[in-house]
Amino acid sequence: MKTVSFDELVANQGKEIGLSPWRVVSQQMIDQFADATDDHQFIHVDPERAIRETPFGGTIAHGFLSLSLLSAMTFETLPPLEGAGVGINHGFDKIRFITPVKSGARIRTRFVLANVNARPSGWVHIDYDVTIEIENSPKPALTARWLTLTKLEPEET
Repeated sequence: MKTVSFDELVANQGKEIGLSPWRVVSQQMIDQFADATDDHQFIHVDPERAIRETPFGGTIAHGFLSLSLLSAMTFETLPPLEGAGVGINHGFDKIRFITPVKSGARIRTRFVLANVNARPSGWVHIDYDVTIEIENSPKPALTARWLTLTKLEPEET
């Protein structure tokens, strides 16, 4: 994937910069997330009971599962920053879980570049407004302001 320069990144503040491919959220993925987080609430892992006792018509993904898929969807979608070394998650502002993601649904992420700020330390603070969409749903699964940090490697002379 082509890289993007710091100047190109700055020029795109306020613009949509990427739309990820669709990704299926399978029951197997939900079950594995339940095992990893020890969150086995029936609305996630018991399809028969979820049909009987919820308004969802079956199991739904954990909200944090949908949120955690942002990393993979970022790598599939956004070009890396030129000269970037390590990138880290710095947190989120105003996460809103809006619509449950049903088992078997397809999701994708829309990325808007909200803010870019180069720090004197060589770290670049990049904020994205992200919207995880659900195929054929008028409302998204979630919206958030995602805060990231990327370390620019010094140029060799």
